[in-house]
Formats: sequence, structure tokens, C-alpha cells
Amino acid sequence: MSQLDDTDRAILAALGADGRVSNVALAAKVHLSPSACLRRVRRLEESGVIERYAAVIAPEKIGKPTSVFVDISLSSQREELLDAFEAAVTDVPGVMSCHLMAGDADYVVQILCADVEDYERIHRHHLSRLPGVTRLQSSFALRTVCSKPAYELE
Repeated sequence: MSQLDDTDRAILAALGADGRVSNVALAAKVHLSPSACLRRVRRLEESGVIERYAAVIAPEKIGKPTSVFVDISLSSQREELLDAFEAAVTDVPGVMSCHLMAGDADYVVQILCADVEDYERIHRHHLSRLPGVTRLQSSFALRTVCSKPAYELE
């Protein structure tokens, strides 16, 4: 899908704010008939603009209020080592995101955990054992200033 028009942007903004909105309510918000709105949503889904739908869960409500950002350096940038690391990191408990980086660290990983002791367990039993890891530098978030569930579309 190459271009998004104003109606597509309005649909995406509404779904970003409430992914469970009914098609009828969504159609009313974006000034389309329900059938035209549904066709547009399906086109956005099929083209990959809408990747998936998810619930935004409050970490503190499930006992995971601590957010840790971990800079991870590997022993080399060999493709097979990067592939092995990326396959393994997805199985680490609490990993919310992992990003291949340009800069000092090779990866930045965000982990949600119960507390410092829980993070220590994850660090000792999982992160330090990932393929090729030579350095881990952890930063604890004091609080979340903002967290957006969807992109702001212009």
C-alpha cells in the first residue's frame, strides 16, 4: 500500500485509540458507510498497514511494574551469531522488545519484571547465557513519562 489518504489515517487513528471499536461506530467516526469502512479496514489489514490487534496491559496490574532497558554487546557481527542471538532472545522471560542498534550496543532489549531480584534472576539465568553476549548494561526506568499504543498519523 503506497499512499494513505485522510480517511485511512482517520481509521488508523480511531483503531489506535480503541482497537475494539465496532465497525458501525468506526464508520460513523470516519464518515463512511459501514460496508465502505469495513472494506477499507480489510484493505489496511491485508496490505500489512495494520499488523495485528492487541490489548494494552498495565504492567503493574500483573505484577511486572519494573521496566529495564538492557544494552547488549556481542562478540562479533557475524550473521550466524546475530541470527542465533535473535532466535534465543525471544524466549527470555519478560522481553517486551528487542532492537538491533547502530552505535555502542548491538541490541537494546526492554524487559518487564517484578522487581530488582526478578531482574537479577533473568540476567543471571537468561541474558548472560544468550549466544555471543560479551557485555550487558542495564538501566532501570524510574517511571514511564509516555507510552503510545499507536503512531500519530499526520
